[in-house]
Amino acid sequence: MNIDLTGKIALVTGSNAGIGRAIALALASNGAKVGVNCLNNVAQGQEVVAAIQAAGGQAVLVQADVTNLEQIDRLVSEVEQALGGTIDILVNNAGHLVQRVANSEMFEEMYNRIMDVNLKSAVFMSKRVLAGMKAKGYGRIVNMTSVAAHNGGGPGSSIYAASKAAVQTFSKGLAKEVAASGITVNNVSPGFIGNTMFHATFTTDTARQATVNGIPLQREGTPDDVAGAVLYLVSDLAAYVTGETIEINGGMMMR
Repeated sequence: MNIDLTGKIALVTGSNAGIGRAIALALASNGAKVGVNCLNNVAQGQEVVAAIQAAGGQAVLVQADVTNLEQIDRLVSEVEQALGGTIDILVNNAGHLVQRVANSEMFEEMYNRIMDVNLKSAVFMSKRVLAGMKAKGYGRIVNMTSVAAHNGGGPGSSIYAASKAAVQTFSKGLAKEVAASGITVNNVSPGFIGNTMFHATFTTDTARQATVNGIPLQREGTPDDVAGAVLYLVSDLAAYVTGETIEINGGMMMR
């Protein structure tokens, strides 16, 4: 069976680089029209749109902060206007560790930043697109969680881990709420994924190698590994899958 997303309109938050970029390109290569989103690094977002267009696809870039409700509304409106319809596929990819902070040193502003970018964005992005999905009796929402949701994450990432666990549970509850409307909601949970800003910023080379040594498949994952799982979940192949989490971690966390 082939994955054919022709005629579908997708929106991927935080899709100017890394995992989000790979997801946007994968959706477009399988026929979807794609809304690309970034907070900063507009040039990177423009490159993603250009790559999609060069391959014969249709895409639009909208710069917006997905922790801000007014900007969420604008983001969805501009994507839908540019691509000619309401959102069929939403991938809540935007997320961030923000900073490694031990709980004994955590402060309220940092807590709010972490929870807003990881949880609030997924909650209110999903809310914004649901009316359109319900009207046509179809929708696919994929939320990005993390292996940290299961193991508490690395040093100084307890709130990040908690936010991702909250996303995972939120997805289950939302899946129940919207199932009767033909909408599925699932999670993808990446483990140690290379070629992304996350580990380049927050993980030392020594720690990276030690982590890889403990992964049964003996390598870092790639953004394309994650994009493949998203493709499956938004396709007809996963029409009977909802409220689930696909782990992409090379065996480092088996459940």
